[in-house]
Amino acid sequence: MSSSVAGPDCCGGLGNIDFKQVARWEQKTRQLSRAFGSPYLACYSLGGVILLLNVLRSHCFTQAMLRQPKMEGLDNPAAFCLGLVLLGVGTLFVLSSFFALGFTGTFLGDYFGILKEARVTTFPFNIVDNPMYWGSTANYLGWAVLHASPTGLLLTVMVALVYMVAVLYEEPFTAEIYRQKASRSHRRS
Repeated sequence: MSSSVAGPDCCGGLGNIDFKQVARWEQKTRQLSRAFGSPYLACYSLGGVILLLNVLRSHCFTQAMLRQPKMEGLDNPAAFCLGLVLLGVGTLFVLSSFFALGFTGTFLGDYFGILKEARVTTFPFNIVDNPMYWGSTANYLGWAVLHASPTGLLLTVMVALVYMVAVLYEEPFTAEIYRQKASRSHRRS
């Protein structure tokens, strides 16, 4: 396997889990919030780094696909249309998740002590759990199908697996912090 195939994982696949570790460290120590003088500034800074690395990951993903041969069975108009549909659904999930969560909700604000009033349960969260992750996965899958790329399909599976591991860390934490917040609010009233 060429080094250009392994590139996308190094450009951000595992970085998703690494940022969860940074966020958990922040949640325990508040070192980033102190260093930046504000949990919001620290969260925005970490979010900016995550965004930049996601752009790099997408670039690496695309370059790996373009450097590898196409899959003849996917190189047809129907598959191309399927790729467009997947990109559309993925983009809908990613953007609607972002609008529902806001910047700090999207980029680990809960680890910085920045919480929404309640856990978000509106669209697209009422359709699928973790719509940002699955929307992103649909985007990678759509991009791979659009380019008839077996390499893209393999890398999409890797991205999906990383997201599944991230959910194993994230879901219990999110459930617990909102349970604690509700408990504190209930005690106050």
